[in-house]
Amino acid sequence: MRDIITEIWSTAKRNKLRTTLTGFAVAWGIFMLIFLLGAGNGLINAQLQSSDRFLSNSMMVFGGQTSKPYNGLQEGRNISLQDRDMNTTRTGFQANIDEVGAEMQQSGVTVSLGQNYFNGTLTGVYPNHCKINKREILYGRFINDIDIKDKRKVVVLSQDNAKELKNDYQNLIGQYVNVGNFAFKVVGIYKKDQSEMNKDAFSSFTTMKTMYNKGDSVGNIEYSFHGLPTQAANDNFEKVYRGRINTNHLAAPNDESAVWLWNRYTQSMQMNQGIGIIRTALWIVGLFTLLSGIVGVSNIMLITVKERTREFGIRKAIGASPASILKLIIIESVIITTIFGYTGMVLGVAANEYMNATIGHMKVDTGLFQATMFLNPTVGLDVCFEATLVIIIAGTIAGLIPARKAAKIPPIEALRAE
Repeated sequence: MRDIITEIWSTAKRNKLRTTLTGFAVAWGIFMLIFLLGAGNGLINAQLQSSDRFLSNSMMVFGGQTSKPYNGLQEGRNISLQDRDMNTTRTGFQANIDEVGAEMQQSGVTVSLGQNYFNGTLTGVYPNHCKINKREILYGRFINDIDIKDKRKVVVLSQDNAKELKNDYQNLIGQYVNVGNFAFKVVGIYKKDQSEMNKDAFSSFTTMKTMYNKGDSVGNIEYSFHGLPTQAANDNFEKVYRGRINTNHLAAPNDESAVWLWNRYTQSMQMNQGIGIIRTALWIVGLFTLLSGIVGVSNIMLITVKERTREFGIRKAIGASPASILKLIIIESVIITTIFGYTGMVLGVAANEYMNATIGHMKVDTGLFQATMFLNPTVGLDVCFEATLVIIIAGTIAGLIPARKAAKIPPIEALRAE
């Protein structure tokens, strides 16, 4: 075996260009497959992380602007959600809707403790907000039903905002801070979301509504739901729900601009379909790239064997058996494709790691929050090894077919080959 390897090494050095071209075809095919799949996975992982920020079977309702006249009223009327819309949501759709809440924001609020303070947004919410928006409470608790019922002056701070008020911020629980001109008790601290721009302070919805004289306005409505497993079921629910809310405001039942619905379940379904298409497209492009490498290897191996027909004739003339010639070519094919195949694999993995280190956590400002556009662009080692194994087998077969033919040629005929 050692003699065979020594001979293969000598042959490779004598034919540097041929060996280089063969190796490049192998390495390039593997490299591009791993690189493309890694880049695609980076985009997909970022989208999955963004969608995971919310409870998938939840919906937010926003007031909009009418886009068509109705019952003698002109289009262009602004719609603000009110208490009656909350009541319609609670009582009219009990078969599908679980917990109903709302959120109301007051910007430019100063929260202070002694000499320390921060300016931010105070958001009044219901207890279901924590579940729907997946807030992780680090210390204390979130807003509860008693806070809503008794209109308690309690506040839940973000981790960053709590640090602005006190270094040992975990000890803020139970202390009172000034929210505007009112004293609020800190009942909880939640973990900051890396994708969010606004790190809101949360309080009881009913407290906020009373403090800032919001009347019957409710801001935005949010709720979780069940029993709507398909796109068609969700579309039908949205049509009926929008019609009921629009009717409350004397807007056309089918006016989709009057009330905006953010259905995270259908958004998730559509995103999963899109991800499936992206994955399929990446695999098709990657496999065609790998196929081009296989074709390149096959062509070069065919030419290589043909060029060495005279050499094989000399070997047979001095006593070499057809089996030994066949063995030599197969081992040479395996060694070359293995070395360069794993070189391409290592370079592909290195390129993905470089992408992860440079643009792996790049964020884009969406206006509402900062979204990660590229995350963890990696490919499983099983895919890397399988792709490398495929091209090794392809290179071996590409060398085996002409080698068998060359091994059967009589020595005299082989010696005549140019």
